[in-house]
Amino acid sequence: MRDLCKAGISLLLIAAFVGFPLGCSRSASDEAIAKDIRGKISADPDTKESQVSVAAKDGKITLSGNVKSQAAQQKIEQIAREEPGTRNVDDQITIQPDAAQSAEKMNSAPAEQPKPQPMVIPAGTVLVVTTSEALSSKNSQAGQIFLATLAQPLSVGGRTAFAKGATVSGTVVTAKTKGKIKGEGELALALTSISTKGQTYQIQTNVLSSTVKGKGKRTAATTGGGAAGGALIGGLAGGGKGAGIGALVGATAGFLGGAFTGNKQIEIPAESPLSFTLSAPLTLRSPAT
Repeated sequence: MRDLCKAGISLLLIAAFVGFPLGCSRSASDEAIAKDIRGKISADPDTKESQVSVAAKDGKITLSGNVKSQAAQQKIEQIAREEPGTRNVDDQITIQPDAAQSAEKMNSAPAEQPKPQPMVIPAGTVLVVTTSEALSSKNSQAGQIFLATLAQPLSVGGRTAFAKGATVSGTVVTAKTKGKIKGEGELALALTSISTKGQTYQIQTNVLSSTVKGKGKRTAATTGGGAAGGALIGGLAGGGKGAGIGALVGATAGFLGGAFTGNKQIEIPAESPLSFTLSAPLTLRSPAT
């Protein structure tokens, strides 16, 4: 019985010593397989620039990392499968486009549309506006702000800069009440800005000035950039109550549709059309419509 136990123990020891080198041999074989595959990848002209890691365990090869093309990926996987001792291949390689492919994609992208050029409304352009409130030499004050709307679209080179109805601001330059015995009544206006869709642009225009002197004699002129002169139409029809203020025409337009009061004051009723001339150019970064 004792001899049988000794014989069994001997067999176990022999099996242990025999199995140990086999395990070491398998480990060494996996390392050799992985090293050989890495060498072949580095030597192949189609795969030598690939950033790939190779691991082997019990004949299973795991590939990971980045390559520049699908052809390189397929070639690496083929090298691994053809390696002696390989039982299975787990390909975890990802494909990264190379610089040439990236440049090609960039070149194929839609071309950027050119930015619109600034629009310049030149000096001398006439702005026809409609007053939103009544103005007069008697009731208005110098420095008073008044509002109007653009009566006609403002275009440059076939492009609309401001549509009809754009808000316009102006200022009362002078407002003097005519005395009953002596002195003269005077009303002078100018535009200062134009606004649309939340954008406001400062402008400079001529000054429209109308004066009434003793016994109802009236003169009208434009200053501050517009050409003075023109023909006064209408005048005082008999000099009586309600006579027309007339209109200044020619190189520039003046007050239109106004009327004198009974004591010969200058009045511009609401909704009266007035024409002003830009005395300086107006530059817009883009159409304001």
